[in-house]
Order: sequence, then structure tokens, then C-alpha cells
Amino acid sequence: MHVNILKLAPDLSLSRIIHGLWRLKDWNLSKKDLVVFLEKIMEIGITSFDHADIYGNYSCEKKFGDALRLQPALRKNMQIITKCGIKLLSDKYPERKLQIYDYSYNHILQSVEQSLQNLGIDTIDILLLHRPAPFFDPEEVTRAFDDLYQAGKVRYFGVSNFTPGQFEMLQKHWHQDLLTNQIEISPNCLEHFENGNLDFCLKERIKPMSWSPLAGGELFNPQTKKDIRILATLKKITGEIEAKSIDQVVYAWILKHPSQIMPIVGSGKIERIQTALDGLKLELSMEQWYEIYNASKGVELP
Repeated sequence: MHVNILKLAPDLSLSRIIHGLWRLKDWNLSKKDLVVFLEKIMEIGITSFDHADIYGNYSCEKKFGDALRLQPALRKNMQIITKCGIKLLSDKYPERKLQIYDYSYNHILQSVEQSLQNLGIDTIDILLLHRPAPFFDPEEVTRAFDDLYQAGKVRYFGVSNFTPGQFEMLQKHWHQDLLTNQIEISPNCLEHFENGNLDFCLKERIKPMSWSPLAGGELFNPQTKKDIRILATLKKITGEIEAKSIDQVVYAWILKHPSQIMPIVGSGKIERIQTALDGLKLELSMEQWYEIYNASKGVELP
């Protein structure tokens, strides 16, 4: 059985299952409803929350912050992660003509100030760079990191969707350990098993986060031969280990990997979040783990 707390730094631990707020706007929760929802999530053991400045067309952080302003005591036992770097085309920024990635010193600082204001907090626990950029000056980025760290506005830093080389490049310029890489991992997406990213995480003892662990629901509504293979295998294993649901097996598959992946569960339903937690209690055999892997690949191991 896995433990639901992971230590990423001497003074920072995250819950093994992270709650994602990407779709918060779609859940149509009032401020009071959101407070109750967050209280329930924290009661069952999930204390880490994943945001980005752009979520909900720049609206989700503030919606979350409005709930925290109603119940500030929640912040004490909560870890808040957010991201910056993507400049969306948005009615809120009519001057923009093109979506770009901006990791200039000024933009990183402005993004953090806006996130702090929206969330109604003094400090972000982990700030992630949302996507790697073809135009990227690591010295400028780490100068922003340093000023934010010295001002007490961000405790730790990490990245999202970076390759091992991109991670190493930034780490060479930053004196503090980059804590995580948030990457897409699911039975449907084996990219980071194959591109060296998870090996790199094991080598450097970096604990990765997994976005879209259920492949955006594709696993449950198969449209391709690959999806059909994966679903059939998941159903078979669900029966073998008497799991409550297919998604519980998916979470168990992700959680079994020795890199200590932290899945992000982006659901507005408490029962779906509980299912992810229940995945911590399941133990797949090595053969069952590889059955799912092979179903995704479409071939057995050589």
C-alpha cells in the first residue's frame, strides 16, 4: 500500500493525489459550495491543489481564492501549485494578436503577483513553468526566481512538460533543486516512459506529477483500436483484483511506478476523487502492470 504523503523538500510535503482546478469554472459551484467541496477533499487526505494562471480563461485562480477568503483557515494545511508562461489569446487581453510563451523577467513577476492577488495568499508553494519555450533565457528566468524567492512570494520552483535536457539546462542555472516536472502520463500516453523522462526523474530523485491520468476520459469512450485494447485489459484486471472501477486500476498502475508519480485528479465530484485515493490501496502484480503497458503499445515486450 502506498502512503498519501510525499516529501519533496525538507519543509514541503504534498499529498500523493493532487487535486486539479483546470475545470473549476465548469463545476458551477458557488463560493460556499466550493468551500464545502474543498473541506471534504482535505478531510479525505488531499491537501495539494494544482492551478495555472490561464485556467478558465484566467478565472479559476480567483474563484478558488474567493472560497479561501470565505474560509482562510483552509490555507494553513494546503499546498498551492500554480503555473505561468503561456500568454493566451483572450478577451481579457485584447492587445494580444498571437498566443506565445513568455518567460521574461517582467512577465514571470507580473504573473506571480496576479496569481497571489487572485488566490488571496502571500506565498505560492510551487511555481511551475507551464511549457518549454523555443525562446528561453535561463539567466533571466532564474533572476525572476531569485527575486520571488527572496521576497517570500514563491517557496519552490519546478517545470511542466519539459524534456530531461530542458530540465537540466534550467537546473544548471538555479541554485535550488527544481522540485518536479508535471507531464502527461496515462495508459494512453507512454511518451515519458519512452523519451527518458521517467528514467531522468529516477536518476535525479525528482517526483513527477501526472496530468490527464485518465487520458481526458478517452479510456472510457474508446475511439481507436489502441483505446479498445486498453479498456478491455483494464476491465479484465478490474475483475481480477476486485477493484471498484476501471479508473481505480488506472491510478494504481500510475502509482506503482517507482518514480513516485503524483496523479492530478481534475474532477468536481468527490466520489471520483475518492476513487483516485482508493488506487493507493490496490496492488497490481508486475504481470498486470505490463499487460496494461503492452495493451497501449499493441505489442508484447521483445
